[in-house]
Amino acid sequence: MPEKKVLVPGPDHPITVEPTKARVVVKAGGRVIADSRNAFTLQESTYPAVQYIPLADVDAGVLERTDHETYCPYKGEASYYSLNAGEVKGENAVWTYEKPYDPVAPIKDHVAFYPNVVDSIELIED
Repeated sequence: MPEKKVLVPGPDHPITVEPTKARVVVKAGGRVIADSRNAFTLQESTYPAVQYIPLADVDAGVLERTDHETYCPYKGEASYYSLNAGEVKGENAVWTYEKPYDPVAPIKDHVAFYPNVVDSIELIED
């Protein structure tokens, strides 16, 4: 098996991880499935910013671990959960980096949701 390429964020592909300054509320199936004041905003290059929410702030009852994995040379191996929240079901709709690379280390033990699967990801100013 070939060794996976590891890339470091830089001027050509910047990545920042900052504490989210607002409360993050994720809704699916008409109810709140995540609510956190401890999320991180990960901004990678020109991609839309992604909210990484502590797993502890997510309703564990809506997550089901899958065998799906992907690899990002900047962040590491991603593991996935399927989402089952009433009417909202999404296979591999939630991802996490359990051993993220050092430049994105704060996202360890956090999950992110595909915005097209959940009802909403809201940032609420306190």
